[in-house]
Amino acid sequence: MKDELLRIPGIGKRLSEALHNIGVYKMADLNGKNPLHLYELMCEFEGTRVDPCVLYTFRCAIYFVETEEPDPQLLKWWNWKNRTFEREAE
Repeated sequence: MKDELLRIPGIGKRLSEALHNIGVYKMADLNGKNPLHLYELMCEFEGTRVDPCVLYTFRCAIYFVETEEPDPQLLKWWNWKNRTFEREAE
């Protein structure tokens, strides 16, 4: 079976496997998720602080999954460094 997470901009094999490790197996699993919470789960699973670019990639991935007509500039993970989701404050 093809891993549909690989269709998300910025998600390659390594990040897809990392998402599987924290319970995300398909794009629909990202709907409504808090990217900061996913990042913290990944850090916990890895046993170390993961590069913050992973947090930016999770923000981008959730935006992609939740947005019907995404802005092409916001499909580049590095454009999420200074952007957050309101739900990150939860």
